[in-house]
Amino acid sequence: QVQLVESGGGLVQAGGSLRLSCAASIRTFSTYAMGWFRQAPGKEREFAAAINWNGGSTYYADSVKGRFAISRDNAKNTLYLQMNSLKPEDTAVYYCAANPAGLRIAVRPEEYKYWGQGTQVTISS
Repeated sequence: QVQLVESGGGLVQAGGSLRLSCAASIRTFSTYAMGWFRQAPGKEREFAAAINWNGGSTYYADSVKGRFAISRDNAKNTLYLQMNSLKPEDTAVYYCAANPAGLRIAVRPEEYKYWGQGTQVTISS
């Protein structure tokens, strides 16, 4: 049974930083591409960042480019999202997701097969 468990969310002031983690119980984690999505209240889930199977390729939404960094540790079956210079508009539930097509950087939610339960990130102004 595949499980993705996010952690690291919380309440921080604008300009601060947070590091999200996603622990994956996928035996073949290193073959999966991974992504982070977020959903703010009343809005659709949106893409934030993605990484291919070995971390050699990453992609970011324009809204987070230059502030967020996605990374992975395949030895620990863990995905990370370092978030710096946080803004109130970054407030959302953040989800990690796993895409079996490991070579592919995917930005659409329907390309991801497994999802975590989400972690709340709240940025105060």
